[in-house]
Order: sequence, then structure tokens, then C-alpha cells
Amino acid sequence: MNSQRRKELFLARDGDHICHSQLPSQALMVENVVPQEYSEKADLAAHADARGLVRLVQCPQCSKPFSAPVTLPCGHTVCRSCLPDPVARANISYPNTPDRLLGIFCPVSLCEAEHAAAECSVDVTLTKLMELIKIEVSKHLPLVETMPIHLQEVLKRDDDLPMQEKEETKAKGNSRVLQGGRLISTFIMAEMGDLRYSSEVEYEPLSDTHEYRELDNVLLERLRDATLKELDCLVCYNMMLDPTTTSCGHTFCRRCLVRVMDHSSICPVCRRGLHIPASLQNKPSNALLNALLNALCPDLVEARNKAVEAEEQSADDDLNTPLFVCTLSLPTMPTFLHVFEPRYRLMMRRCAEGNRQFGMVMYNHNSALQGDLGSTQFLEYGTLLEIVNIEILRDGRSFVETRGIGRFRIRKHGLLDGYHVARVERVEDLSLAEEGILEQSETTVAKDFAARFQQDNQDMPLPLDVAVNQLSTQELLDNCMAFIRQMRDASAPWLSARIVQVYGEPPEDPALFPYWFASVVPIAEEEKYALLRTTRVRERLKIVFSWIRRIRGQRWYVLPPKVNIIGSGHA
Repeated sequence: MNSQRRKELFLARDGDHICHSQLPSQALMVENVVPQEYSEKADLAAHADARGLVRLVQCPQCSKPFSAPVTLPCGHTVCRSCLPDPVARANISYPNTPDRLLGIFCPVSLCEAEHAAAECSVDVTLTKLMELIKIEVSKHLPLVETMPIHLQEVLKRDDDLPMQEKEETKAKGNSRVLQGGRLISTFIMAEMGDLRYSSEVEYEPLSDTHEYRELDNVLLERLRDATLKELDCLVCYNMMLDPTTTSCGHTFCRRCLVRVMDHSSICPVCRRGLHIPASLQNKPSNALLNALLNALCPDLVEARNKAVEAEEQSADDDLNTPLFVCTLSLPTMPTFLHVFEPRYRLMMRRCAEGNRQFGMVMYNHNSALQGDLGSTQFLEYGTLLEIVNIEILRDGRSFVETRGIGRFRIRKHGLLDGYHVARVERVEDLSLAEEGILEQSETTVAKDFAARFQQDNQDMPLPLDVAVNQLSTQELLDNCMAFIRQMRDASAPWLSARIVQVYGEPPEDPALFPYWFASVVPIAEEEKYALLRTTRVRERLKIVFSWIRRIRGQRWYVLPPKVNIIGSGHA
């Protein structure tokens, strides 16, 4: 088969619906498939960088092309069959679900952390990509039957070895004579299991060298066209930018996922619950997809980055959160407001006509310094509220029902038509992986100390902080729930039917229980304010636990549902 005819078959393949004999020869030239301005770049990537391109789709554990790839929470990817068996996680109780109580030790040497089994799902996008790549390779194999090439595997060598030993190490690599250009033959060698992930390859074409380069170039363009179709984000429908994979295996642009998580905690595709911070703090990107995008289409990635940067620069996001200076509000909990002061009437009307969100902050009664803000009229941490229902009266007053949707910290503030506005940053809990590591560390240290202490001081009680720290997160919640049951049996007024009707039953989620408890228990709001600053579920439970210990002997009094009268002239 001559060179021109082979190129015709390459380009006419894959369902072009045109007979080979009908294709004009000039339309089949590689230059017409690859735009002239970057055809040299494509040739360089396909021919000179064939080994690096194939390595991108090789599992670093088994060295074969990925099969059922799993992108782990650390951002690395391995075949599902290369994952070790799950083991029970020691001293970790949150979240208390079976799949999160099992852990998988990361097989990637750069990580080796323990991941929750629930976060090790098959990567949907990469699975589809590998299927497409294998289909393209299989379609092109019959077209290269007369293009032999010799491949010599070069093992990774220790630079400290003498030259003779380096050459001996090199001789231990596998050697194959395969068909096709560098790209397809390297992939086949990896698929046969004869090419280690860390190895390099030396090539010796056994026929016309120029023909190999052309076919490498064409094959790469076919692979690029096939894979780019699967690299669109299902939120913005553009090419993925900084792809980030969720625990359910779906991948989105990082900024798109941040936008979704800002108002929802479920996957946009499969609707599975996602336990990750809304800002994706400490959430690694999908390293493999990032590398594939930059290798296959660096020009498109650069253009996408510039478009996003221009969009962000044009967006006016300074001082865009109106502030209601009044009282303490908490995430997931209701806050009821009676608004009659003119400036807040205006603010509330604007919020109702806009995104229905505003921030609630407490007065800074003691004029204490608030971080970089200095001495302000309000505290620097607050809760973002969303209007659930608003009733505007004929005289302009309004009754507003809201619910907390998140916490924030004020970074900058000013005045707009008499009310405060601010630029805020969201305050979020640590990731579940970090929460688990800290729980494991804290309880393990406390239990070890308790064992030594009781051995040396048999007649003395454990220090209080040690006794608390050795409790698991679930045990802390169980103790708090037991206290609620005791108070109900004692008919505590702050657990009356009217209050429970407003705030609901105590949630069984350790992350939410402290907010509920703080909403109903009769203690000073200044103490409850500490909950807004914490970023650990366990830390919030320990704060609640300390309140319970202190108030067991106090006299109970009624705490009515929170209805605040605004307009006192403060702030």
C-alpha cells in the first residue's frame, strides 16, 4: 500500500460516508486536516512526544492503558483493579455511614494517604475517553500492516550507577517489532504489558521515516477530535477548565462546580450527595484530565483561560453583599424579621427583587477589634440568609422569613443608601478527609494518654479535656442527643412544642446539630457566635458539649421563637 493511499484511508475512515474512490487526492492531504498554523506543533506532539502522550493514558500501577479508571480524592488516577482492598478505618466516626467507615490506602507513591471508600468511584469521563481511544486505535491498525517499527524499552536508570551498569539496565528492557507509527505502536506495546510506566522508548523505523511522521500526525488529530467531544463541562457546555472530579465520578470545570455547590450539595448529573466545601478548598483537580487537555489542545486551553480571566475582570463583585446588623443567625436555621426602618426597607426590597440573599451580623457591643477590619459597629463573622417568604405591608413595613444558607467573613465594607454592604468570603468546614484525619489523630492521642495516665494515677479522674478528646465525633453527638432526651423528660421550657415547631427536631447530622442546639438553648448569643468561626464539625460539637456540662445545674427559662424588631437606630 503506497503512502498516499494509506493517508486516504486514514482520513476517510470513521463513518465519513464517502467512498474512498470519490475522495479527491488533494483533499486527503494531512495539511488539509491539520490547520497550517499549528500543523508543526501537532507533528511534534505526535511523533517526537509519542512516549509522553501514551504515558498519559497508562496506569502508574499496572502500566497498562487505563481500564475502569478511578480518580482518587488526591487527584491521581489508577485502574480500579489496582486499588487495594478496603479496610476498616480506625477512630473515625464522621460521617457514620458504612462506605465512609472503610478506607483505601492510596497506591500512588506521591500520596499514600487513606481515602474513604465512598470517594473512590470510577471516573466517568476518563472511562469514556479510554473507550474512544481504543476504538480509534483499533480502526487504524489494519491500515499500518506494512509499516514495521522496532521499539526498544529503556528502563528508568539510577543516575548514581556506573556507565556499565546503566547499559546493562537498559538491555533488560523489552524489545518489540510492531506495525505503525510511534504513537500507535507505543500504545500497543503498553497494551501488551511490555512497556513500564516509567520507561522510555527508542524507535527504529524499518521503512520510509517520513511516512511514519505523517501518520502519527493524522492519528493524533483523529484522537483529538474524538476526545474533545467528551471534554465538555455539563454545566457550562464549554471545554473543561481545570477539571475537577467529584466522589461520584463526574467531572466539571472547577469554577462551575463551585457555582453549583454554592446553592446545592448534590451532583448536577447523578444527584448524589457531595460532601465537599462549596469553595472546593483543598480539593485537588483531576491531574490526568488536566494533563490530557494541555497535551492535546494547549491552544484551546489558553484561549479558554483568557476568556475566563476577561469575564472575571469585567465582573463587579466588590461590596455586593448587603448587611443586616442586628442579631445572631445560624446556617440551616430560620430567622424571622419585622423590618420597619427605612434603610432596611429599601435593602429588603432590593434583595427580594434580586437574588433574595443578604448577610446577618451581630452588633459589636464592646467595640472589639475585628481582625483586619479594626473596630467596627458589627462583628466580622456572619450568616448569609435567603428570603423564604416576605410579606410587605401597606405602610412599607415587612415580615420576612429567612433561612441560613452559609457563613461568611467580612473582608471589606462600606455604606450604600444608609445600610452596610460588604465583600465577604465564605467560611466552610474542612473536607471530610481532613475532618477524619484530625478526629483520628485527636482520639488516638487522647486514648494513649488516658491509658498511661490511669496506669500511673489509678485513683484520679482523667483531665476533662482528655476525657472529651477521646470521645469519637459520633459519641459526642450521642451524648448531646441523650441530654436532649433528658431535658424533654424533664419538660424543659426551651424544648416546648412551639419552639420545636419553629426549629424542627434535633438533626442527627453532627455538622448541623450544634446550629439547632444553639438556636433553642437559652445562653448568650455572644457564646453562640463562636460556632460561626469554627471550621470543624468536631470542634462545634465540643463547644456544645461544654455548654451542656455548664448548664446542667442552671435554672431553665423560656426562649421564644426568634422574632426581632428592627429599627432601634443602632449601627
